[in-house]
Amino acid sequence: MIEFLWGHLVGVASDLWAFLANNYDPVRDTLDVAVVGLVLYWLLMLIRGTRAVQILVGLLALIAMRLLSDVLGLMTVSWILDNFLASAVLIIIVLFQADIRRALARVGRGVFPRMAEKQESQVLEEVVRAAQALAQRRVGALVVLERETGLEDLIQIGTPLDAAVTKDLLVSIFLPYSPLHDGAVVLQSGRVAYAGCILPLTLRADLPEGLGTRHRAALGITEETDAVVIVVSEETASISVVFGGEMVRDLDGPRLRRVLRDVSARGRREAEEGEAPVEEAEPEPATARPADVRSGAGA
Repeated sequence: MIEFLWGHLVGVASDLWAFLANNYDPVRDTLDVAVVGLVLYWLLMLIRGTRAVQILVGLLALIAMRLLSDVLGLMTVSWILDNFLASAVLIIIVLFQADIRRALARVGRGVFPRMAEKQESQVLEEVVRAAQALAQRRVGALVVLERETGLEDLIQIGTPLDAAVTKDLLVSIFLPYSPLHDGAVVLQSGRVAYAGCILPLTLRADLPEGLGTRHRAALGITEETDAVVIVVSEETASISVVFGGEMVRDLDGPRLRRVLRDVSARGRREAEEGEAPVEEAEPEPATARPADVRSGAGA
């Protein structure tokens, strides 16, 4: 068996060497390989830290199994994998649709940076105005801003909307008589993507007593992703921003606007520099000021 495998590998290597000797152009092919390598590196950095990595590993395992089945002469396994992998392009598009959408959005931001920044600024302004209006009415709210990490695998999707982000829409969603008020609103690519979503709650045991469900959900989603969450407490009428598993509390309109813009600007710098996300220095641990959060599950 070992001699058979070795002979097969030698034959493949000989065929590859003969092909390169007859067809390899040093300038053209080196440039071609370099471009493909850079694109693959960029894609790997894009999906780093997401569940797409696990899916990619699974696909690579199937491809390796297909090659091994040829070596071992497993005809049935080869036939099954051939039929499955024949639709590999469609499978990749379906499995990686969120990552593909995020990659195209990033390319668009690179081509039209000023337009993208202006749209982002408008979205943040509408969110700030909505948070102020809800806090004045003592209406609880939970707004999640998706960033680089996709949220589809971590949230129980509520009602899809795909609507423009406006103050009036956000306020109307969270008013008590709205059927979608009990849950989170998720913003994706500058649009209101979903409403009434259920987020994973944090499992931390060091949180102050009386921390509401909204705050626990905000901490839970930001512990696993780079999302930014705005929380309005119906008990205290206070506004908080949560990201990186930490919380900035007791914000008014101007401070909320400043925090969101700082987080957004830092995110753009990290995307341009290709660095891993760095936690903002401003947030305090959620346990730092327990007096800021009153009792009530809906806080």
